[in-house]
Amino acid sequence: MPDKARKEILKPLDIEEISPGAFDGEWFGSGEPLGVISPIDGKPIATVTQASEEDYERVAAAAYDAFLEWRAIPAPKRGEIVRLIGNALREKKELLGKLVTLEMGKILAEGEGEVQEMIDVCDFAVGLSRQLYGLTLKSERPDHRMMEQWHPLGPIGVISAFNFPVAVWAWNFAVAAVCGDATIWKPSSKVPLTAIASTKIAAEVLKENGVPGAVASLVIGRGKDVGERLINDPRVRLVSFTGSTVMGKRVGEVVGARLGKTILELGGNNAVIVSDRCNITNALQTVLFGAVGTAGQRCTSTRRVIIQEKAFEEFVGKLVGTYQQVKIGNPLDDGVLVGPVIDTACVEAYFAAIEACKKEGGELLYGGAAYADAPFDSGTYVVPTIMEAENRYDIVQRETFAPILYVMPYSTIEEAVALHNGVPQGLSSAIFTDDVYEAEYFVSDRGSDCGIANVNIGTSGAEIGGAFGGEKETGGGRESGSDSWKQYMFRQTNTISWAKEIHLAQGIKFEL
Repeated sequence: MPDKARKEILKPLDIEEISPGAFDGEWFGSGEPLGVISPIDGKPIATVTQASEEDYERVAAAAYDAFLEWRAIPAPKRGEIVRLIGNALREKKELLGKLVTLEMGKILAEGEGEVQEMIDVCDFAVGLSRQLYGLTLKSERPDHRMMEQWHPLGPIGVISAFNFPVAVWAWNFAVAAVCGDATIWKPSSKVPLTAIASTKIAAEVLKENGVPGAVASLVIGRGKDVGERLINDPRVRLVSFTGSTVMGKRVGEVVGARLGKTILELGGNNAVIVSDRCNITNALQTVLFGAVGTAGQRCTSTRRVIIQEKAFEEFVGKLVGTYQQVKIGNPLDDGVLVGPVIDTACVEAYFAAIEACKKEGGELLYGGAAYADAPFDSGTYVVPTIMEAENRYDIVQRETFAPILYVMPYSTIEEAVALHNGVPQGLSSAIFTDDVYEAEYFVSDRGSDCGIANVNIGTSGAEIGGAFGGEKETGGGRESGSDSWKQYMFRQTNTISWAKEIHLAQGIKFEL
């Protein structure tokens, strides 16, 4: 990518050639330098000075002090500031979208779509700021009133993954902010520049409104210096972690040991059931997007397609034909649907999974190779792959963060759901059918065991108004919409007596 194109994206977003990677109201950093490489062409974009352990302590202390000030501001006033942040993101949507593409490698439409998620959740949070409702309860005691209130929880830690470098932070930050919490964000070290750009946008709005910048704190760093400090910090009341199941278990153990709260958004192994009674064209288009969108690097990417045996041969044949039409290349170019995967480690995982599937008896139907006509010699362009496999294969039971799709037949809807549920993960799921029984069975208590279950739409592309998250090894967390806000606050039950004498609960008499 020409240097001119990089500058056209970085300079307007105030990204420096060497950027400090910690923010507590001011930008600083004293840790090791981190080179940021674009997967598009394998060339450096910029360097970030990471946060040290001492830097983390400075940020955490500032975030706690900011929380004490921020929580005292009325929730609707906090919502007004979040609204202004959303407007500021609107103004920079195109530039931020290009930065997401430059740094992460997803196509430009998806990069801008991710920024739109940030804007949407800010809008959602503005309305939420006037709806932090508590219940009024009837007391069993005369002349007493009971009620519930929700109070700000404290500083929130957000550890986000590379595949959605800004949206996941916004899901947490916007909702936590109207709830009265400060946020300490640790982004993936693979995509720190989008975090810096987003924080600068939010910080400018906070500053203009006389609010401490540490309400939107940031620490960029690896492992023990930052991540371990954050999850062990008792000031951080809630840790929202997005990443692998292995790391999620570590976060859950550490935070749980200090009786902190967690939101865990972990691995997905998402399937689409394709009935012989469905709109095949719609199913094909949706499976294609779910499987190859973001080069198969979404937690909601479609990994398995379970196809009714009568439609199996026709559907798979058309699916292969559809894959053959997919344009791979520079994700900043028009018409490209698949860009590079994030790095060479992902490429290695891609080839290892294909070989593992073959050894277990799987058949390669399409792909299985590096992309021969890659626009740059970055080494991270691969061909989206389709393999016929069995659900019981060890490799099919595991999530591979690459564009590999496993297809398999079924006979009855009950068998299809059993195959669907027969993996350790439980994030997103879908069925394509025009049969009412099949659709209702899929979303019933005997159906999908996932946190998200869709009918006639795919596994990928959740709206911010619904609570996002999954079950089983996906972690059980929920972010963004519905009543997810309750995780960022603590519930307080109040009983108020206006009686002229004492009344004890359960009719107890305790008199001298």
